[in-house]
Amino acid sequence: MFYLIGLGLCDEKDITVRGLEAVKRCERVYLEAYTSILMVEKERLEEFYERSLIVADRDMVEMESDAILERAGEVDVALLVVGDPFGATTHSDILIRARSKGIATEVIHNASIMNAIGACGLQLYNFGQAVSLVFFTESWRPDSFYDRVAENWKLGMHTLLLLDIKVKEQSEENLARKIYEPPRYMSIPLAISQLIEVEERRKEGILTPEATLAISMSRVGGGAHQRIVAGTLSQLGRQDISVFGQPLHSLIIVGKRLHPLEVEFGQSFAIDDTWKKVARDVYKVPNE
Repeated sequence: MFYLIGLGLCDEKDITVRGLEAVKRCERVYLEAYTSILMVEKERLEEFYERSLIVADRDMVEMESDAILERAGEVDVALLVVGDPFGATTHSDILIRARSKGIATEVIHNASIMNAIGACGLQLYNFGQAVSLVFFTESWRPDSFYDRVAENWKLGMHTLLLLDIKVKEQSEENLARKIYEPPRYMSIPLAISQLIEVEERRKEGILTPEATLAISMSRVGGGAHQRIVAGTLSQLGRQDISVFGQPLHSLIIVGKRLHPLEVEFGQSFAIDDTWKKVARDVYKVPNE
């Protein structure tokens, strides 16, 4: 049996009972370590699960999946995934590969950022397409994400932006060698600066800094480590990076179909009363 098991968002105790029981049955347990990160070290997981974990990086999961699936038709093997197993296309791909080999599979779900974003007070059914925001480089500054945000905006829907992480990446000069760059996690101010840059290039009025409400979220599900901050893009972009807490970070662009209850809930995370003022004057949300 090949198990694809979600670990949730926070630490070793977020795994479900069913997931933990499966892990304990497995001969080999892999920990996927590049689409997202947990808030604890691998050793804490191993101690709690009572199993050694094999770290599976991008190359192993995407290029060497046969090694993960080896003998999975004879013994139990698990791939552990931060959040929910279907949070990344890669995990669907390895399931397809397993099934094509005639290997029995089971998916054990868990919480992910896709449903935990409700902690900010915005209703899940008011979200449109989720969008990834990548690090810009000197020669590559893509703006295709803007089209997805615009589609949501025209429907009045909220947009969840998943901010880029770089784990075990190589620079151009080190591509032929096993030398990797330090991990990088996109911050909220950097994300907003990239959004504003693209808005200035496209000039469609979708992401006007002073008139667009946004909510930053980090360490969602992490108890005291969780941080939620609400305001305009302009306000959030001016905050010190420490205000937003530790990575991973997500950013929500608030849609125009904003409900009064969402405004009221979000006010508890707001930098100041500008949140309510813009909701009233720009988003035309009535006071209740």
